[in-house]
Amino acid sequence: MKLVRKDIEKDNAGQVTLVPEEPEDMWHTYNLVQVGDSLRASTIRKVQTESSTGSVGSNRVRTTLTLCVEAIDFDSQACQLRVKGTNIQENEYVKMGAYHTIELEPNRQFTLAKKQWDSVVLERIEQACDPAWSADVAAVVMQEGLAHVCLVTPSMTLTRAKVEVNIPRKRRGNCSQHDRALERFYEQVVQAIQRHVHFDVVKCVLVASPGFVREQFCDYMFQQAVKTDNKLLLENRSKFLQVHASSGHKYSLKEALCDPTVASRLSDTKAAGEVKALDDFYKMLQHEPDRAFYGLKQVEKANEALAIDTLLISDELFRHQDVATRSRYVKLVDSVRENAGTVRIFSSLHVSGEQLSQLTGVAAILRFPVPDLSDQESGSSSEDD
Repeated sequence: MKLVRKDIEKDNAGQVTLVPEEPEDMWHTYNLVQVGDSLRASTIRKVQTESSTGSVGSNRVRTTLTLCVEAIDFDSQACQLRVKGTNIQENEYVKMGAYHTIELEPNRQFTLAKKQWDSVVLERIEQACDPAWSADVAAVVMQEGLAHVCLVTPSMTLTRAKVEVNIPRKRRGNCSQHDRALERFYEQVVQAIQRHVHFDVVKCVLVASPGFVREQFCDYMFQQAVKTDNKLLLENRSKFLQVHASSGHKYSLKEALCDPTVASRLSDTKAAGEVKALDDFYKMLQHEPDRAFYGLKQVEKANEALAIDTLLISDELFRHQDVATRSRYVKLVDSVRENAGTVRIFSSLHVSGEQLSQLTGVAAILRFPVPDLSDQESGSSSEDD
């Protein structure tokens, strides 16, 4: 998805102009558009014409309409999105208030205006427009003194950082300058990884180099992570995969991606994190039911107790047509994040999202047991609105 323009005021009203570039972008758009929004886009309209002789004919014309959205239809198989509504802007072919259905097209921009842009919708735009969020693979291609930190998306390889440090040669009886420079180089590469790699999305971080550079770098990185209690790196240690490359230049990445161990690692999907989170919830529900709740009322009560460690929520809930109900879910997400909890928004198109929907679409793994909640009403038997 390409962001062309974003005009949002301090009161969170405003509009954004986007260009969907891939089929998946239609799914993102479906999650952005709501009843009551206004949508401006190019469309085809059948219009009647009358000739000078009085004969009536019809032809199809391309025009740009602005609709007040009344219905949204998404075909998940064909990735097609149709938006129905009434025309709210003067047009030479369509009367004010007339109904029309726009089918959004790839590579044609549209403008979406809302009275209230909330945090979940803005985050969806950020993820759809930032290639880093669709990059399943990150790679560090390195040699002594040179490293490229790259993100690999389905369609391109993006260089997010280039690290260059002059490494003096080792001298007989004195290696201190060489070692200090090497350590400085490694530290800069670690910082670049933490700055540019979204571990929530990336399922594999390739560390590719000639010789023993990759082993020495990984040893340094995780020793420092232990010393500084860097949870981000320690929790994602299993995602790092060391492979051979002939140099630290970007073109050597192709060799690393062809490695059979890399291919087998990448057979996993981006949704694996969702599957694991749901599995963790079911285990907790079985072994420590006081630390696993589902249903909006129960989860909100757990949040009031500042007990939520991980919130599991389906993106389907943010498409609720009742503004007050939708705001409730958004408020819950914002509150959990403010209290240092993790939020996982599940795709309702994925099997794990379907399973979560059977649990009312919202569930939580708690930091500590909350017995007073389960005394009032057990999480495993909660009914939800």
